[in-house]
Amino acid sequence: MSDAQKREVWQRWKEGQSLSEIGRALGKVPGSIHGVVKANGGFVPAERTRAKTVLSLAEREEISRGLARNESFRTIAVRLERAPSTVSREVGRHGGQAKYRAAVADERAWDSARRPKSCLLQRNWALRDMVADKLAADWSPQQIWGWLVDRFGREDGMYVSHETIYRSLFIQARGVLKKELIAHLRGRRTMRRSKKATTAGQARGQIRDAISIRERPAEAADRAVPGHWEGDLITGAKNSHIATLVERHSRYVMLVRVPGKDAVSVVNALTEHVHGGRGDAPPRGEGDR
Repeated sequence: MSDAQKREVWQRWKEGQSLSEIGRALGKVPGSIHGVVKANGGFVPAERTRAKTVLSLAEREEISRGLARNESFRTIAVRLERAPSTVSREVGRHGGQAKYRAAVADERAWDSARRPKSCLLQRNWALRDMVADKLAADWSPQQIWGWLVDRFGREDGMYVSHETIYRSLFIQARGVLKKELIAHLRGRRTMRRSKKATTAGQARGQIRDAISIRERPAEAADRAVPGHWEGDLITGAKNSHIATLVERHSRYVMLVRVPGKDAVSVVNALTEHVHGGRGDAPPRGEGDR
């Protein structure tokens, strides 16, 4: 997923859209959207910006052109109004004069600039243990925050907001609070949701354009006439799925492994199975097998 797509994911998530809605808008499966959102605990990440003192892509391109003209580091530095040592270190870090490429160097510098900031719970073990004990006793983060303020005040380093507690729980990469403590939260959620998020108007758990089973013919309902089939889908561990077809009169069963639980995957797998001769329907009037 590109950086632009990830920004759109977070924008839509902030607006309260569901994982399925975001997936449909971007042409991605909900699982891939969940992976992006879950990695940051559902908290919208702050937009990254470059420090004014670092080299820009335009400056790196100027360095690359200067190297192609066999110019010295000092000559390039004068033109950029930078110290010669800045140009020398830049070229040395990214392949030397022969292999230096501006775009590659800029991308590497942008990636290496990530500096995970430690939160208060990482720096103060006494506070961390105190918060963990209260969570294990089924206190909510808001209750813990209020209790800390009443007992220690806001100025002695023993104060932490409820949002910091939620972040430390939902973003496990921080390595502060154990994942098992999430089970003590009253909301039972594993990541932060937008305040605008709502399930109102969403047809969750419903089949689109579904035809009620009550509309089936009478001969199918009483199992009197052979040739009527009913299907179902069984979901197992590790995202595995098996489609079932049962002939209502004879109880003949076909089991077909399908690659996914979406309608297209199921229909294609069943069609191939039946037409491939591996699941011929039983002769009419034949008894149970």
